[in-house]
Amino acid sequence: MMDRNAKVAVTLGDPAGVGPEVIVKALAALPSEERRDFIIIGNVEALERADRVSGTGLKFGPADIPGDDRIAVDEVPLSAALPEIGKVSPVAGDASVRYITRAVDLAMSGQADVIVTAPINKEAMNLAGHHHDGHTGLLAHLTGSKSSFMLLASERLNTIHVSTHISLKGAIERAKTERVLATIEAGHRHFLRLGEKARIAVAGLNPHCGENGLFGTEDMEFLAPAVEQAQAKGIDVVGPISADTVFARAYNGAFDLVIAQYHDQGHIPIKLVAFDTAVNVSLGLPIDRVSVDHGTAFDIAGTGKANHVNMLSAIAYARLMARSPRREA
Repeated sequence: MMDRNAKVAVTLGDPAGVGPEVIVKALAALPSEERRDFIIIGNVEALERADRVSGTGLKFGPADIPGDDRIAVDEVPLSAALPEIGKVSPVAGDASVRYITRAVDLAMSGQADVIVTAPINKEAMNLAGHHHDGHTGLLAHLTGSKSSFMLLASERLNTIHVSTHISLKGAIERAKTERVLATIEAGHRHFLRLGEKARIAVAGLNPHCGENGLFGTEDMEFLAPAVEQAQAKGIDVVGPISADTVFARAYNGAFDLVIAQYHDQGHIPIKLVAFDTAVNVSLGLPIDRVSVDHGTAFDIAGTGKANHVNMLSAIAYARLMARSPRREA
């Protein structure tokens, strides 16, 4: 199917959001010969609309036509007309899920080495009848995986999450020894794959890690045993360490990876120090996936103002993963 031998499948995201714009801008910033390594999963019409507002001058065409300078597009039919830009739409939500499903098929069959995803809108996706928490849950469902892990990666700070898109109450309930240990192991394996034995720190769940039970016992009961079990397996990990200091210590070089116990605990420091460059990496799946770490930005979609730096970071990290074979710890 892919005469251009594309190895990186890029999903369009919600076609009413900024995904198409950041994709065309990022590809336009790459040398023309490198664009042959990509196949976009989406719609030519949406890409051409993004090209007009972004002024990139790119051309797009079917993925099975070789020998020209068009960027390969694996066309996924829409359920209705191309939705209005900047609006929540079930048509767009359904399309975003179809794009991801097609990309997973390519990756699972070996026709793509890695998936790069543009942002989707969870409200639109659910309006279309696709009831998942976002990319993470959808990818786990499509690949038949029991669960997956969200790693936020940047130059000076990396964090992997024990839980993500659940309530804070649910996150506390999920921070059990088995899940914390599995998260440590997933991060450890990923860094080994990239050629590094990570120095890992586990962030505490409660203030000051509970102060020996004064502010809660979860850190003593569940997190500390997970650290001990990981250490027994030869993993370089310490903790739990109070969350109000561990991220600063990691940013300043003491650790390569922090285990965050819930969504905001890990996202806030990453977005503070690497808002435009941090990328979202899914671990624990049989395929590789990297995403931008921003949303659909309906308020600026269609204006040509969307910043493509984060998409370039996602592409660079995806290429790094494609060059690094999977390995066991």
